[in-house]
Amino acid sequence: MTTKKSEDVFEKYALEAVPKENRQSWPSIALIWIGTMICVPALMMGGALITGLNLLHALLAGIIGYTIVVIYMSFQGMQAADLGRPTVSAAIPSFGFSGSRVLISLILGISTLGWFGVQANVCGAAFSSVLNTWLGVNFPIWISSLIWGLIMLSTAIIGFNAVKYLNYIAVPALIILSIYGTYSSFVKYGSSILSSYQPPTPFPLVQGIALAVGTFAVGGVIAGDFSRYARNRRDAVLSSVWGVWPAGVAMLFMGSVMSLLAGTYDITQVMSALGAPVLGLIILILATWTTNTINAYSAGIALTNLFQLSDSKRALATAVAGILGTVLAVAGIMNYFLNFLSILTSTIPPVAGVMIADYWVKKKGDPSKWFRYPGANWVGIISWLIGALVGIYLKAGIAPINAIIVSFVVYLVLISVVKQPQPVPTKKKA
Repeated sequence: MTTKKSEDVFEKYALEAVPKENRQSWPSIALIWIGTMICVPALMMGGALITGLNLLHALLAGIIGYTIVVIYMSFQGMQAADLGRPTVSAAIPSFGFSGSRVLISLILGISTLGWFGVQANVCGAAFSSVLNTWLGVNFPIWISSLIWGLIMLSTAIIGFNAVKYLNYIAVPALIILSIYGTYSSFVKYGSSILSSYQPPTPFPLVQGIALAVGTFAVGGVIAGDFSRYARNRRDAVLSSVWGVWPAGVAMLFMGSVMSLLAGTYDITQVMSALGAPVLGLIILILATWTTNTINAYSAGIALTNLFQLSDSKRALATAVAGILGTVLAVAGIMNYFLNFLSILTSTIPPVAGVMIADYWVKKKGDPSKWFRYPGANWVGIISWLIGALVGIYLKAGIAPINAIIVSFVVYLVLISVVKQPQPVPTKKKA
């Protein structure tokens, strides 16, 4: 009885295909992405954009940046909807079984663990700050990060449905509270500076676009972890467009506006100045929770693939991933945020470039051609590496887009001249 009850509580699917009868409507998936986009790093990036761009150009950078993310995210999502499989499984033909198991699992796993640490640390620092400022309680940041990291981990351990219901509750509350916070900033500080503002250290629009893409570079690649629950391609695209674009642009805009009006993107400081610190803390906790549960969930899938665990061990792998992420938070990973984001921007998008080339061009988007290639597909790995290096070292243009395009093109060129491994069809489970 205990085993049956556990199966009912915890998600059953990790690496294997999600059956059609278990698929979800696109609004359910879109809400998960909205919850992911409403986060402190997005506000932070809005504040960073306004240091080098005026408000209109900062908004334009967000619009273009998230449009780019949504485009490659939609291709990733449609492939996942076709196959019913997460990103690390869908990537097997592109990188080979070993390549997907080791390279892709490590890249995505480390990235999502890093984001988990960033978010938990932000939440812990804000929680301790509010306790100290308003209650006079000196609560160590590392303890706050530990507590909130473990709380956020709980929904990811349960799985997709827990993440979905968390966002059913949190997203409407976050939207209302965020609008209230922005409106209150206008009332308190006025809006005259918005039209006349000129950045102190201007930088090109393309740099702003690259920063915007970087805030969700990982999310666009791992879209399949949730889009595998989409009923069809249309639902995968709709959930990506409505889940990412409006919320992402709005958060960057809010971060820019609050930085101009209140002198900080930090929602807890803004709400504290308005006399509502607890409200600001609630916003921050909910925003961090809805984002971090995604990070832990995807990291758990990556670990499941890395160690080739059964689907029933996904919850355990997620718990391990979340605990590792919490340790990173306690260690103060936030101090390395900008360098971390720069590395992400360069190395993650080319994974999507290779996968899109393999599935949508080579296989013409035909799910029946998905096979478990044995060993490593060195064509995919080399294409990814070249794309990543271009993203890191080529200074012209937008680094993430450079990386995607180069890995995409290199893969198509190499498969035309290099003999590919023989596919091994997978047996379908009843």
